[in-house]
Amino acid sequence: MFSREDVPGLALAIVVCEVVGAAPALVTATGSGSWYATLARPALAPPNWVFGPVWTTLFVLLGVAAYLVLRDGRGRQRQVAFGLFVAQYALNVAWTLVFFGSESIAGGLAVIAALWALIAATVAAFARVRRSAALLLVPYLAWVSFAAYLNYAFYQLN
Repeated sequence: MFSREDVPGLALAIVVCEVVGAAPALVTATGSGSWYATLARPALAPPNWVFGPVWTTLFVLLGVAAYLVLRDGRGRQRQVAFGLFVAQYALNVAWTLVFFGSESIAGGLAVIAALWALIAATVAAFARVRRSAALLLVPYLAWVSFAAYLNYAFYQLN
């Protein structure tokens, strides 16, 4: 699947996804005395320490998937797939800024609904370029589905 020549591009794609993905969390860091800590938590909400490792892993998968599409895609299919990838990633960043930065549960719910739709579209577009790239996004779609449930549950409880 990968050769020695792929290492620089693959590493760059992963690093970019990690940095872009982590940046909003640094801006909106929440501590024990934060707004988030005061919210009633849904029964299925995992402990806060779970989110860091999960997102780090998902960002690696996103980086690998994006690299595969950029490497293997051609023409319009690659443009559409990567354009959708960038758009969904922008909404991923926006969700953190809206939910935590603006302390808006309802706003977060609106953003995550649009994010889910864009991820689904990205999976479909990636599948047209390279099936394995699309499959790498499935855990991300599943996690965002769970995050959407949590966002909705927070909305209902608070």
